[in-house]
Amino acid sequence: MADAKEIFSEIMAVAGIRLNGSRPWDILVHDERLYPGVLTRKNLALGEGYMAGWWDCERIDEFIHRLMRSHAADKVRGGLRFLCAILPALLLNMQTRTRARAVAERHYDLGNDLFGAFLDPFRQYSCAYFKEDDDLTAAQLRKMRLICDKLGLAPGMRLLDIGCGWGGLARFAAEEYGCAVVGVNISKEQADFARAFCAGLPVEIRRQDYRELREPFDRIVSVGMFEHVGYRNYREFMRVAARCLKPGGVFLLHTIGSNVSTRWCDPWIERYIFPRGMLPSCAQITRAAEGLFVMEDWQNLGPHYDRTLMCWLANFRAAWPGLRERYGETFRRMWEYYLQSCAGAFRARDIQLWQIVFTAPGTAQPCCRLA
Repeated sequence: MADAKEIFSEIMAVAGIRLNGSRPWDILVHDERLYPGVLTRKNLALGEGYMAGWWDCERIDEFIHRLMRSHAADKVRGGLRFLCAILPALLLNMQTRTRARAVAERHYDLGNDLFGAFLDPFRQYSCAYFKEDDDLTAAQLRKMRLICDKLGLAPGMRLLDIGCGWGGLARFAAEEYGCAVVGVNISKEQADFARAFCAGLPVEIRRQDYRELREPFDRIVSVGMFEHVGYRNYREFMRVAARCLKPGGVFLLHTIGSNVSTRWCDPWIERYIFPRGMLPSCAQITRAAEGLFVMEDWQNLGPHYDRTLMCWLANFRAAWPGLRERYGETFRRMWEYYLQSCAGAFRARDIQLWQIVFTAPGTAQPCCRLA
């Protein structure tokens, strides 16, 4: 274990992180089992160690930011257990219609009280769009308006929202732009909430897999859902969007993205936060869309997701006294690690947030605002 501690300390030093130091991003280790665990199971062991109380850090977001920016983690070569964690994603389609429901049941169905405690009133569980001193609510409203303007929404149009969450964007589009909206989602908790949230508006919420869609729409949007599709299904997702989009229509894809093409998810995120999740790369998205769409615009909002996550963290901490009894201390540590580690990854530019505007081949370039 002494050798593992020495190696661990050297790796941290590359990132400017001190073992048991006093700076906000320094790591305080309470259980030395952390060292061999991280050397063999990398970020899976790092996240599990935090959940177990083996280490602490005042600013996990800055710890992860420095670790990723320095590429110090590349010095750790995953062992057999790390390989076993990613092997299913390499060999199997982890996002079949049956398996896709796992993320709904284990994450989105956790409880509307949890998500309502840290999200904005429209329950936008995706990157906001900040300007100057915007608070989270203003930034999420700005994000929804940006999306609707890029789509060129107008009264009387029929909009498809693939993976509609709690119905916030559907409600906004119906109220502010006069659209009729169909939202599809496989989460029972989200769909039930969305129906109530959009009551009285021309919004239909269906608990339906996107692969079942076969009807025409003037506009299509998908926000924060493509991360659950999986690389084996990217092409099918694009085919569904293409067959449902009317001639002259516009399709906007809003997704977290990876700088490199992979075929697996971060093992800790996959196990504890988003089962079957996977981040697409630019190459994977364009290959999936090739021959089906013309790419009109590609905007990177990655830095806005860092700020969004830190707002969610502050809200979660403020609401925790009312959540503690139901969720418990291990969950608190897991959720705080999740929010901060993701913020650090965006800050390090290791992952991105893309809004991509597509049209069908032969469509005139849309006159809607693209940025």
